[in-house]
Amino acid sequence: MSTAPKIALISAVPAAIPAASDALRDALPDAVVWNILDDRLLTDADSRGGLDSELRRRMQRLITHALTEDVDAVLLTCSLYGPVAQQTHADVPVMAPDEAAFADIAAAGYASVLVLASVDTARDDSVERLRTALRDAGADSRVVGLSVPAAMAATKAGDHDALVATLAEACVNLPDDVEAVFLAQYSLAPAGAALHEALGVPVVSGPKSAAAALLRLASEGSAR
Repeated sequence: MSTAPKIALISAVPAAIPAASDALRDALPDAVVWNILDDRLLTDADSRGGLDSELRRRMQRLITHALTEDVDAVLLTCSLYGPVAQQTHADVPVMAPDEAAFADIAAAGYASVLVLASVDTARDDSVERLRTALRDAGADSRVVGLSVPAAMAATKAGDHDALVATLAEACVNLPDDVEAVFLAQYSLAPAGAALHEALGVPVVSGPKSAAAALLRLASEGSAR
């Protein structure tokens, strides 16, 4: 990967784009960020009861479109479609939204991790996937989930202060053994730094971990 990589972001909701773009530009200031948005991906998945074969093919077409345009990496920002990224074989990294975050959590060896989401479906999906990733990595962290519906309104309004306050308030009675928080949606990621200050525990998010992983790949590429 070059020191000025071209990275394609494939998103299902506009709210995920700023968090991913900002994280990439913080880690790789010279990166060219290309946003590809299909804002029917989640709506259609909801109407079909989940990720069916047709939607998998649709996401694969979007990934192929990005790869055809000579990108250095592809990052999906919607966790529902993560399995499509993981099943894609390409000459450049094609990353699932939480792939790097789960690896960071497994490597840290936290005793317990709290998964925060704005909706129950995202909470349950992320808790299950994180448990599976930790089990596969040989980690025995306990994973619990919490949905904070008010966070959805804050993200839609673009109200950063309200987002932080809402999430922090929901964590007032944080269990003593929780050593880290994972933000299950990219739209929640902008609250990460302030939430860390409020709670006093590490806050892991998909965009930040993914950007750090891509930075490592860029550094390895330039060192060759």
